[in-house]
Amino acid sequence: MKITVSEIEHVADLARLSLERDEIKDLSRQLNNILGYIAKLEELDTGGIRPTTHALELTNVFREDRSMPSLSVDEALSNAPEHEKGMFGVPKII
Repeated sequence: MKITVSEIEHVADLARLSLERDEIKDLSRQLNNILGYIAKLEELDTGGIRPTTHALELTNVFREDRSMPSLSVDEALSNAPEHEKGMFGVPKII
């Protein structure tokens, strides 16, 4: 499948791109090279190859969720520069 100059002009028009004639010719050549390479890859027999989502085998490193005691209000506010009525004090933003 070849990409034609008129198709590139159409897509450029949809994307509101103004391309010079030389740019269109370069894009046409580059895109057709990419499609040619993809066509070569489609010739490969990949029947016995397992689909992958990543090149390396990875496993989740998440720990199991478990309930734990949290900080008390006094402990959480102990290093706060300002606190009032059990809440952090922050500058007023309007």
